[in-house]
Amino acid sequence: MSDKIQTRLVSLRDEQKKGKQMLMDMEREADELRATLLRIAGAIQVLEELESNGQANPD
Repeated sequence: MSDKIQTRLVSLRDEQKKGKQMLMDMEREADELRATLLRIAGAIQVLEELESNGQANPD
């Protein structure tokens, strides 16, 4: 019975390690996405200000 417990314990620890790594990867991706969305929001704001001031070049 002890071998089964040890095997299961090793398996669970491995799953936990993989889960923690996945979570870290997802958090990093979320941070990158937030930064991208912030840059997009800034670009939108600039273009809206240019448009409202009539400074945008019509194409």
